[in-house]
Amino acid sequence: MAETKTTVSPAAVRDAALTLFAERGYHGTALSQIAAALGIRTPSLYNHMRAKQDLLRDIVADTTEQVWADYEAAVAGIDDVAERLRRATRIYALRHATHRREALIVNRDIASLEDPARTAVLELRRRHAQAFRTLIEQAGPTDEESATLAAFGILEMCVSIARWFHEDGPLSAEAVADKYSEYALRVAGLA
Repeated sequence: MAETKTTVSPAAVRDAALTLFAERGYHGTALSQIAAALGIRTPSLYNHMRAKQDLLRDIVADTTEQVWADYEAAVAGIDDVAERLRRATRIYALRHATHRREALIVNRDIASLEDPARTAVLELRRRHAQAFRTLIEQAGPTDEESATLAAFGILEMCVSIARWFHEDGPLSAEAVADKYSEYALRVAGLA
């Protein structure tokens, strides 16, 4: 009886890792589990990747870079600061609803990321948080501490979406993002 050969791509390996890392965490996922999910033997994974850490690095770095690109695109060409904050929050909330696996991994497993990748990712996250603080400061009279707390509150409420949102729930991802963007304006004292 001939054995059927399973065709696996680097994208399939990443997708399997995304699912398992999101469900079990980076340290809770063995390469043998990723291989099993793909229907291949563990040594065959090395045809598509160098190490499990590379999978984590690629997922976290790509996701964080996309979050920043989303932010820049959302606020580009918009002069009204409140509208910039609304759009920035909406796109961040939407990403957490539509890319839940990535969001769970980035927010839970970043400590498992080795340097220099971890330092680069943390710097980009700080830039994103600072951009939100700056928007809040520009929107009106507020002290730095209040702007920092408001920015933190807005970002964290968006991050939580990945933990509870489901596509088959009562609200669509877009509806949740719209609601959260309204909440952000309230948190910042702009509504």
